[in-house]
Amino acid sequence: MADPTPYTEYHKDGSVWARGQKLDDLPTGYWEWFRLDGTRMRSGHFEAGEPVGEWTTYDKTGAVYKVTTRKPRPPR
Repeated sequence: MADPTPYTEYHKDGSVWARGQKLDDLPTGYWEWFRLDGTRMRSGHFEAGEPVGEWTTYDKTGAVYKVTTRKPRPPR
């Protein structure tokens, strides 16, 4: 099995939009998304490309706005 590889996506201005890891081309592990000004907008974990566990949304100052819990989808 391959190891996860670091992955970064960028806004049009070159600043970081999203940062995390991919495994077999799917998001895995901890990910973060950022606004154009660099403040964190959202963070959470993926397993096999699916959001799981606690996901945190941050306000424009970077303070926690809300936390939601994502449950894995049942197998198809």
